[in-house]
Amino acid sequence: MNKKIKLSIIIPAFNEEKRISTTLESINRYFRDKLYQYEVIVVANRCTDNTVNLVKSFEARFKNLELIDLGPRGGKGLAVKVGMQTARGEYLLFMDADNSVHIEEIEKFWPSFNKGYDVVIGSRYINGSRVINPQPWYRYVLGRVANLVVRLILLPNIRDSQCGFKVFKKDAAKFIFGKQEIYKWGFDSEILVLAKKYNYSIKEQPITWGDVKGSHLELIKVILPTMKELIQIKINLITHKY
Repeated sequence: MNKKIKLSIIIPAFNEEKRISTTLESINRYFRDKLYQYEVIVVANRCTDNTVNLVKSFEARFKNLELIDLGPRGGKGLAVKVGMQTARGEYLLFMDADNSVHIEEIEKFWPSFNKGYDVVIGSRYINGSRVINPQPWYRYVLGRVANLVVRLILLPNIRDSQCGFKVFKKDAAKFIFGKQEIYKWGFDSEILVLAKKYNYSIKEQPITWGDVKGSHLELIKVILPTMKELIQIKINLITHKY
């Protein structure tokens, strides 16, 4: 009889041909001496480069890897939702394709789950966190301003809602992502808002994080659309749409 899958790793990928291989190799190495079952689900969205073919080449030698190609359907939030709905693990992690947070950091999360938390999220802005390769100053400033706006509007007690390393118990993930409606950059805030609304316990976990060159995110272009998404989330809360 097959063992239950303990950990599902969901990786949303948009034109990540230059960074996805390093991430997959790192994950593969990490699990060589682990005794529990795991799976890796890469969800490609709107890729116009060689990302899909690269991941397919890994599938041949990485038995726990699955590729989902959304084609022209887009948005990081949609990619994460599809991965979460597909995943079979007892715990569901989504992490960024750039490997800015290494998979080894998951070791820090298990004690919080053992204490009963439903959602444990990586945080760069609490005591104990380490930033080993800082972002360019302008990206850091814009990111901190965005984080402040999120805290003012939606999540006053969450120091870092945007870090791309979040882990959910299976039941919490299936419920929260089943209600998700924001499919672009505001989705991180929405899923935490939903977790709080439905009384899932959230723990911020200090992590080691490092900036990795090659991001396709143009912060200036996403600020206004993301602000609209945050306002929509607030409206959804006020009108009891969730």
